[in-house]
Formats: sequence, structure tokens, C-alpha cells
Amino acid sequence: MACFTTILHVIILLGFINVSAGEKDNCEIYAAVGQSVTLPFVFDGLVNSYVVRWTHNSKIIFYREQGRVSIGKSTDISATGSLLLKVLTSASAGTYRVNILYPNGTFVKTWTGRLCMMDNVSKPELNYVCDLKTGAVNLNCQTAKPQDLVFSWALDGKTLTSETKQTLSISLTQLKGERSFSCSVANKVSKESSSIVRPTCKSPSPPPLLCYTPKTVKTALIGGAGVILLLLIIVIVLCCCYRRKKSQMRLGDKGALRMLSLNKREDGAISPEYETMHPTENSLPPTPQPPPRACYQTVQPEVHTESGPAQLPTAAEEQQPSPVPKPRTKNPQTPNI
Repeated sequence: MACFTTILHVIILLGFINVSAGEKDNCEIYAAVGQSVTLPFVFDGLVNSYVVRWTHNSKIIFYREQGRVSIGKSTDISATGSLLLKVLTSASAGTYRVNILYPNGTFVKTWTGRLCMMDNVSKPELNYVCDLKTGAVNLNCQTAKPQDLVFSWALDGKTLTSETKQTLSISLTQLKGERSFSCSVANKVSKESSSIVRPTCKSPSPPPLLCYTPKTVKTALIGGAGVILLLLIIVIVLCCCYRRKKSQMRLGDKGALRMLSLNKREDGAISPEYETMHPTENSLPPTPQPPPRACYQTVQPEVHTESGPAQLPTAAEEQQPSPVPKPRTKNPQTPNI
């Protein structure tokens, strides 16, 4: 008999635990500490002659009969019988039940509901990290006690309906321009939003074409700049030398032209008689003259004999003109007699 009683007590205890757990999981009303809430019961046919009785965890907290309130205050219920709870505390959680009775004690209407108390959420803090390796920015909405909270995200003031996690990853290509982010956390009784954050991340640089260290690249750039500077100096020197040589050639040409001009003037100053006596190499050849033998035949040489004096020329011979002197040639040859 004692064993049967013990088993019965265990079954009753387990049943109570299961009922309590079921009631805890089946909360119809949620509220936070310090809030006020009106239990959702409505009976439009309520009159003062009816009996109104509200209980909290089987304890009567409001009772009115024949229009007279014996427990609670008349302002605790509405005209439709709803119960108004003010300045809730953690002890306000539990099961609430209302019974509407006729004056003879028969039931008119009943309602039962469970109130669960929750804490207000704290304001979240939004942080971000730039991940250049993956080319994305990772945002984290940090808050105390993130369990059983609902997260939401907003981009430039517009809610991202598909994002409901505590973290958000956005590609850096979507951060062109100034973009603003914010996150919100909420539970069944409160909601808070973070401050607006504008991530500033540099886009990942393209991969290098060659695997050189920055020091090697810097050295190569300096060497290339030195070679370019040396080539520039050589080009400038060559240009200067060319210009100088060209100037000297122009001066030489001017001097040659002046000498040629002076030579022409001197050539023009020579008299015709001098040209006749001393012809130049470039002058035209003289008119043909009779051969030298003819001259010797015309002009007879004077013969001096020992026997007498030379004969004087006659008058006819004196009247003959004197022979024209023969022009000199470059290489005169002695005529053969």
C-alpha cells in the first residue's frame, strides 16, 4: 500500500512538472518589467448584475458582485471585463483566469491566459572588419544575451529582409560610395537599434604580375630612372654638338662666299691689255695664228757680214706694220728651224 501511494505521488509530481513546462512554453502574453498590459478578454454583454472574478495563479485579485467591488479597484477592469495590469514586475508572470457568472452562480463566460515576463533588450553595438583576402567587409551586431533575439539589418535606411543573423558579410564591390549600415535586435516585448556605421575599406589591389619583393621593384625603378636620365643627357650633348658644328659650317660657307666675291671683283679689275699679255687658264683660246715657220719666212733675219755694214731697210719695208706679239702659252715649244 505504501509503495502504491509513493508511485501515485511521483505520477502526480511528474504531471505537475509537465503541465508547468507546457504552460511555460505556451505563453499568450509577453511583457517587460515596468510595462503595463491589458489582458485580451472582451465581453460586450457585461452588466453590473453579473459576477466578475479574476484570479492570478488561482489567487483572486479582482471580485465584483452586483456592481460592488470587494477585491481590487473598479478601475482595474474595463467596461468589457478586460483586466489592466500596471507597472509589472517579475512576480506578475503566471496564469490569469476570469469567470463571468450570473447572480445565481452559473457560468456565462470564462477565459484563461498565461503572461510571461521578459527583459528589455539593450542597445546593440555595430562593429565591422575589412577582410581584403576575401574581398568582403564583415559586420557584427553585438549585444548582451543574444539568445532568443531577432536580428535585422538595414542598408541606407532600407531593411534587408533576407538577413536575420547576428553577422552580415558584404562584398567590397558593393561599398562603392558612402554606404550606411545599422542593425536592430528585438524580442517579444522590446526593440533597439544600433548607431549608423559607414564602413571605409580599401578595395583589394590586383595580384602582382611578377612575384618580386617591394625592395626589388624599388631598386629596378631607381635604376630605370637613372638610365633614362643618362640617355637624356647624352641626347642633349649630341644636340648641342650638332648645333655647334652646324653653326661652324654656316660660318665657313659665309667666308667662302665672301672670298669668291672678292676674287670675282679682282678678276673684273684686270685690264684687257693684261689679259691679252697674260691670259688665264680659264680664258678662251686665242684666234689661230699662222705657223711659226711662216713668220720666219716673212721676217728675214738681219745678216751681218764682215765685208760691209748692214743694209738699211727700204722705204717699202719701213711702211710694213710690225708683227703682233705672239701670246704666251702654258708650255711654249721652240720651233724647229
